[in-house]
Amino acid sequence: MGVPPGERVPPSEGEADEAALRKREQHGWYFYDWACSVYSTSVLTVFLGPYLTAVAKSAADADGYVHPLGIPVRAGSFFAYAVSASVVLAILVMPLAGAAADRTGRKKPLLALCAYLGAAATTGLFFLDGHRYLVGGLLLIVANASMAVSMVVYNSYLPQIAPPEERDAVSSRGWAFGYAAGSLVLIVNLVLFTAHDSFGLSESMAVRICLASAGLWWGAFTLVPLRRLRDRRTASSASSASSAPSAPAVHGWRQLAATIRDMRGKPLTLAFLLAYLIYNDGIQTVISQASVYGSEELGLSQSTLITAVLLVQVLAVGGALGMGRLARIHGAKRTILGSLVAWTLTLGAGYFLPAGAPVGFFLLAACIGLVLGGSQALSRSLFSHLVPPGKEAEYFSAYELSDRGMSWLGPLLFGLTYQLTGSYRDAIVSLVAFFALGFVLLARVPVRQAVRDAGNPVPERI
Repeated sequence: MGVPPGERVPPSEGEADEAALRKREQHGWYFYDWACSVYSTSVLTVFLGPYLTAVAKSAADADGYVHPLGIPVRAGSFFAYAVSASVVLAILVMPLAGAAADRTGRKKPLLALCAYLGAAATTGLFFLDGHRYLVGGLLLIVANASMAVSMVVYNSYLPQIAPPEERDAVSSRGWAFGYAAGSLVLIVNLVLFTAHDSFGLSESMAVRICLASAGLWWGAFTLVPLRRLRDRRTASSASSASSAPSAPAVHGWRQLAATIRDMRGKPLTLAFLLAYLIYNDGIQTVISQASVYGSEELGLSQSTLITAVLLVQVLAVGGALGMGRLARIHGAKRTILGSLVAWTLTLGAGYFLPAGAPVGFFLLAACIGLVLGGSQALSRSLFSHLVPPGKEAEYFSAYELSDRGMSWLGPLLFGLTYQLTGSYRDAIVSLVAFFALGFVLLARVPVRQAVRDAGNPVPERI
């Protein structure tokens, strides 16, 4: 007998079991955002920039320079240069992680290795005090590079745990989980920092506890995705098991070269990555340098900066979910383009903020929060449609190189601009170019054709 029109065929028992397993994996996947986003928020965005800059300034000579490896560096630029160095290290390691994930099909051990190395380095920031700016720079490089490499493996799960019609929503929920965790921990940080005297702590000790607690949080909640995500044996892993072994480093770079050659046959995927590379560099630089701009140029207190970033986190939860809904109506590409316009206007306004006026900084933080999570979440889900089946980790390694691999350019430009001009306003306004150029490049990509060229079904809205 046929099924009457308008009625849905009930799922079989096997399909229901598979759907339940998929939901379980999705919930576990969200928790890695919950675990690691606290590092991005509390460490990279709020505390480490101003604190490491202060430590570097305490170690500086009479002219305001420190000399790592004998190189004269203005103390106010040291943090930005350390972020750039961490990205260079990540570039060298990410191809190895992507190749290993695809060859073996065992992603969880790689995720665990990167997560716990990053968590340990972050926890080690507790020992950053006095004149130990080099220790802080080294731990930042290890933690930030580990974070970037872990995201290669983490993002490569998305096409496996969510069918095409669910990916915008699943990706957005992941970002929302991350921002919710960041908000929760920042509230605790704010209480500890502002009331440090009541707890018998110095301001420096309170900051160091906040830094170390982010590492402990990262390590503890990584256990959830490690328990719930499943490793899958793919065609790539099966073929590699029967092939002759090669040195991991050599194979990793060969795999990256092969991925790029494969992408040359999919020029629209490459075009999207180029656009993403440009505008995401601007996003990453704003995330890492905003607190330095607020403290050094605008003269805002650490408590004001924590409150502003907390505002970003709270609004980013709703922003990520709201932009996910907009994508279902208008498509991911149009929604991302709209967010890039908002980024450009927000940074332009930031140049004119008066010093010592927190209200304007809070308004700027609110604008950033509304577009931050959505622009990143939708970029990730949009790219997942451009990945050929069976090459998720391989292509997401290239994606992460675009995500983090050129993110040294923005901090480097920011640091160089300050070193040459002594003005953080000039440094912040230079980032507008990344969003404007990214908008132009993304607008030129026909994404529906790009999805078809990758061999994937085209969603109704994309």
